[in-house]
Amino acid sequence: MMTLRQIEVIRAVMISGTITGAAKLLNVSAPGISRLVKYTERSLGVRFFTRQNGRYFPTQDAQLIFEQINTIYKKVDDLADVIGKIGRGQLSELRIGSVPSIAQVMVPRAVEKIRKRYPDLKMDINILKIEEVIDYLLLGKGDCAAISYRLDHPALDFLPLASGRLYCIVPEDHALAQRKRISAAEMTRFPLIGIDPTDPYGRIMSELFARNKLPYDITIRARFGNTVCSLVQARLGIAVIDQFSVAHGGIPGVRLLEIQEPTHFETYVAIKRGAPLSPYATHFIKTLRAEMEADGKRLAARPRK
Repeated sequence: MMTLRQIEVIRAVMISGTITGAAKLLNVSAPGISRLVKYTERSLGVRFFTRQNGRYFPTQDAQLIFEQINTIYKKVDDLADVIGKIGRGQLSELRIGSVPSIAQVMVPRAVEKIRKRYPDLKMDINILKIEEVIDYLLLGKGDCAAISYRLDHPALDFLPLASGRLYCIVPEDHALAQRKRISAAEMTRFPLIGIDPTDPYGRIMSELFARNKLPYDITIRARFGNTVCSLVQARLGIAVIDQFSVAHGGIPGVRLLEIQEPTHFETYVAIKRGAPLSPYATHFIKTLRAEMEADGKRLAARPRK
C-alpha cells in the first residue's frame, strides 16, 4: 500500500525524469527523494524506474501505476476545487431576514463585508415585519432574522445583537433643528409622525411617552420607519425613530436630536431552535453585531451641548 507522500514523490520523479527535478517540484532535498523512491520500490517489490545517465525512466509496470496515480491526482484537484469554492461561498446561499429599521443601513453595511470575505456567496435578503419572522424561520425560508423586539416563542432562539437608542428627528430647517437635546414633553407640542403603537416596533417609540404619562398623538401613521423618515424629510412633522434607521446619515435633510429621557432598547438575531448555523450565517451575525455596536459608539462620541 502506498502512502499519499509516496504517490506524490513517485509522480514527481516520473514527471521530471530526475531526482533533482522532483526535489525542486516538491521543494525538498534530493537525497530524501532518492531514499523514499528506493524504500517504496523495496517495500512494494515493484521497480518503478530504470536509471540511465542520471535520468529516471518509468518501467512498463510503473506506466500502469502512473495512470492510476494521475487519476488520484485528478480527484485531489477536484477536491481542492470544491474546497476553494466553499471558501468563496460559491456553492452556498445565505438567506437573511431583517426588520426594516435594521435593514435600512446596517444590513447593507454588513453584507458589503460578507461579500469581501465570500465573493461568490449567493445571498437572499428579505425585509420582514416582526410578526413575519416566525414563519420565515420555522418554514425554512431563511437562516436568521435581525429584529428589534424579542418574541416569546418556544421554537426560536434569540441571540443578542446590539443595544440601541431612540432619537427625535426633525427637518433640517425646523425650529428645533439647532437643538441638540429635547424632552418627550417638548415633542408633544409638535405634529408627530410615527408607527402604530400596537405594532411591536411602534411600541418601542410609544413606551417613551407612556412611561412619562404623556399623550402620543400621531398625526400621520406609517407602517415602516423609513416611511416615517421620508415624511419628516418632507417637513410634515417630527418623529421618534431608532438610531439604526438613521445611521451614518442615511436620511439626508433631517437632524437628530438626543432625547433627555432614557430610551435604550435591545435588538436580536432570531434563529430556529436546534438548527445549526452555517459559517456564512455565523459570520453575518458577527459582522452585523460589530456594525451596530460601532454605530452606537459613533453616536456616543458626538459632541453635546
